[in-house]
Amino acid sequence: MRTSGKAKKLDEQLKGLCDEQYAEFGAKLIPNIERESILGVRAPDLKRLAKELSGDAEWFLRTLPHRWHEENMLHAYLLCGMKDFAQALSETERFLPHVTNWAVCDSLSPKAFARQAERLLPNIGQWTSAEHEYTVRFGISMLMRHFLDKRFEASQLKQVATIRREEYYIKMMQAWYFATALAKQWDAAVECLRNNVTDDWVKRKSIQKALESYRVTPEHKELLRKLRKDLG
Repeated sequence: MRTSGKAKKLDEQLKGLCDEQYAEFGAKLIPNIERESILGVRAPDLKRLAKELSGDAEWFLRTLPHRWHEENMLHAYLLCGMKDFAQALSETERFLPHVTNWAVCDSLSPKAFARQAERLLPNIGQWTSAEHEYTVRFGISMLMRHFLDKRFEASQLKQVATIRREEYYIKMMQAWYFATALAKQWDAAVECLRNNVTDDWVKRKSIQKALESYRVTPEHKELLRKLRKDLG
C-alpha cells in the first residue's frame, strides 16, 4: 500500500473512533490548540493503533507536522514503544518542535530512555534551555521521571530551579518536579526551595502540590506550611 493509501486508512480509523463529547472534554483540557484539530479518540484506542502501526510506522513518523491532535498522541506512543536508544532519541529530537500541548508532551516517555537514562543528560541540558516551550517542559519531565531516585544529583534541582520562563506549562512542570523531589529527595529539595533559587510562583505551586501528595510525610507537610507562610 502506498503511503497515501496508508494515510487515508489511518485517517478513516481515527475518525471511526472519534467521540464528539470526548472531543469537547479534551478541548477544555487543552485550550491552547484549535478545537477543530481534536477528533476525540480515547487513549486506549490510540495505544492499540500504535501497536498495530509499530511494525510499519516509518511513513507515519515522516509525515510531520500532523493534522490531528490524536496523530501527535499516536506519534508519542510510537516513540514510547521504541527499544533502541539511539533511534528513540533521534526520533524524539525530530518530534519535539512539533509538540504543541502538555498532553502530547507528557505522553512522550520512550521506554528506551529508562534503561540508559544517563546518556540523556547532555540532551536534557539542551532541552531545558531551548526556546520552544514544550521542549523545555519535556526536558524537566525527563529529570523528574529518571533522575529523582538512584540517579539523583542535587545539581539537577538547581538546573530546574534556575529556569526563568513565564510560560504556564513550563512553570507547572517545574512545580511538579519539585513536588516529586520533596517526596523522594526531601533534604536537598527543601533546601533548594529555602535558598530562593526559583521564583515565588513556582515555589508556592510546588508546596501546594507537595501538600496534596500522600507521599510527603505529615511532619514534612508541616514544615512546608511554615515555608509557605514565610513567603507571605
